[in-house]
Amino acid sequence: MSDEKYFKNITPRERAIFEGAITMGALFHQFVGTPVSLESADSLEKAIKTSLELQPCIMQVDVEINREILKDTENEYQYLSLTGEMLDVRVVSEYNGIKIVMRMEYVEDLHYPLMYVEEVD
Repeated sequence: MSDEKYFKNITPRERAIFEGAITMGALFHQFVGTPVSLESADSLEKAIKTSLELQPCIMQVDVEINREILKDTENEYQYLSLTGEMLDVRVVSEYNGIKIVMRMEYVEDLHYPLMYVEEVD
């Protein structure tokens, strides 16, 4: 990549983590708050996946919106705003042969939608 001179102070492992983390931040701050319904959840998952896979070094994105939350909180307007609690996302980032799997999921013990490094390969 032509941007290597800007990242010469970090290792390929750190760069892979950096790219995955940037993508997770984009996910949260770009899509949380988006209107979502049972009918639109599939298309929103695909839009999130397609958008995030455009980011540098991102090889794969898997997105799942929790349909049970959507069912349990139906209202007269027939949609909700997407929240971190509804998302289960895996992002695979790869740089110079180093693969990182980032994860965002609602962790019940923490009562929080946590982003973390799930795997380093």
